[in-house]
Amino acid sequence: MAMAALFLLALVPVVAVFLFLVVLRWPAKHAMPVAYLVTVFVALLAWGTDVRTALAASLSGVVTALDILFIVFGAILLLYTLWESGAIATIRRGFMDISSDRRVQAIIIAWLFGSLIEGASGFGTPAAIAAPLLLAIGFPAMAAVLCALIIQSTPVSFGAAGTPILVGVATGLRDQGVVEASLGTLPFNEYILQIAVNVALIHGIVGILIPLIMAGMLTRFFGRDRSFREGLRIWKFALFAGLAFILPYNVVANLLGPEFPSLLGGLIGLAIVVPAARAGFLIPEDRFDFPDPDEWEEDWRGVFVAEEEPPLKGGPLGMASSWTPYVAVAILLVISRTVAWVTASLQAEAVTIRFTNVLGTGINIVSQPLYLPGSMLVLGSLITYVLHRMWRRPGSYAVAWRKSAGMIVGAGAALLFAVPMVQVFLNTDAAVLAGSQETYSMPEIMALSLARVTGDFWPLLSPLVGALGAFIAGSNTVSNMMFSLFQFATADSIGLDAGGAAIVVALQAVGGAAGNMICVHNVVAACATVGLLDREGALIRKALLPMGYYVAAAGAVGMVFIYGGAWVPLWLGIVAASVGFMWVNRGRTER
Repeated sequence: MAMAALFLLALVPVVAVFLFLVVLRWPAKHAMPVAYLVTVFVALLAWGTDVRTALAASLSGVVTALDILFIVFGAILLLYTLWESGAIATIRRGFMDISSDRRVQAIIIAWLFGSLIEGASGFGTPAAIAAPLLLAIGFPAMAAVLCALIIQSTPVSFGAAGTPILVGVATGLRDQGVVEASLGTLPFNEYILQIAVNVALIHGIVGILIPLIMAGMLTRFFGRDRSFREGLRIWKFALFAGLAFILPYNVVANLLGPEFPSLLGGLIGLAIVVPAARAGFLIPEDRFDFPDPDEWEEDWRGVFVAEEEPPLKGGPLGMASSWTPYVAVAILLVISRTVAWVTASLQAEAVTIRFTNVLGTGINIVSQPLYLPGSMLVLGSLITYVLHRMWRRPGSYAVAWRKSAGMIVGAGAALLFAVPMVQVFLNTDAAVLAGSQETYSMPEIMALSLARVTGDFWPLLSPLVGALGAFIAGSNTVSNMMFSLFQFATADSIGLDAGGAAIVVALQAVGGAAGNMICVHNVVAACATVGLLDREGALIRKALLPMGYYVAAAGAVGMVFIYGGAWVPLWLGIVAASVGFMWVNRGRTER
């Protein structure tokens, strides 16, 4: 079949998701079942995928969706447990003591604490932890989720102790003839480290504006005046917080490799920024807050409403005791990912659910529930029960479990179709191009078509392919596995050497990280943690703005790295246009 026809067919599932969620504004629980049926229809009748393959891929997706739901359940359970114990009231007061400015709170919790959690665990855990925490201190549910999604960008490439690089990129490139021929005598592991350094540098250049963009989005969509300018007024503090993360992030990438940039960058950033914020360093005099809750739009609200809870008998909890469960979860996540014997135990075959060669298709289904962040979050809830002596309020812990179980049902309907849809899309390796003996999946055809059109300008679009892969697959790691070899081969075909190809592959990883902002099941899962259901399309529309900036700026930076300073004006133009857009689109008249 001709390339153009296959490209249009491959677009159908992606267009279906955008049509139902973003254009028609259907809730995900209605949109995703229809999008799943559309994808299966295209795969079977137009693409030539075998029925058994589609069924096996769907079963694999169901298991993955259950894994995601377990993570979301753990995050909700921890939040409700802290709520019932009285710790949330103390945490709220603590953040108000650091700064009552909501822009500052978002930067500290989402950008810095979220990046630390991303570095420790990945799997969308930062949104599952940061969004409920923002909600608990008084953010509207939609604002909390949007902040948590926007930071699912810069730290993601080094999430879960570097998994998107060490597993995603390395798996995609290892033992491939075109790669080995280009590398010559350069060891493969050293080449992966070179790619990781490029990833950190590109993320650093592009991601430094993320705290500022997040502040602008917060004030534009959830402020009384609906003004980007209120967010831009905190530019000094936002850039300071960006540098406090970006600089150690890049130093660690260069010195220690891809395992710890996000983790240590977030930790060091918190140590720098929190005392500075407490002292009012670089924070403008005008304080931003949300309108009174009775003025909030209905779309902003979730099921979970931040109200004061009575403390335990014996007085309110101390700050250290209130934060200990979150600290414990962070430590548990780090240990489970970095201590070899612990990782091996949690991934042992005896505690692994595995189905191999499902229906004779070669598709394997694997679940490791003890290794999932959900297990650490549930354990954090149990730690809270003991540490905060919740037995002194009989029934309070049971209330936390009951509410958590009730909230997870809403997210389940969407995820149990969204993830199988992704798996069917990925496992469509059946189409044959005219004159070719090889078969291609839908995402491969999409990427190959774009590469043929762009030629030497491919680095500009390279991040977009990574983002598209993450949007479809729901994972930076999977996007890198799908497209790293394709990105390398495309770089080789336009005459770039191994160094140039390393930049193109790095752009793939950076774009794949940015795509997490709009990934459907990330959005659904994050919404579920704050009880914000049926608003997924509205959030994706908002998150498209920072995601668009990220992939465009990354592509321009890639062109500068590969082709030299002549492309600097393009990068500066994208940055200026992004900031200018926020400045000009001021919203309502400012007071």
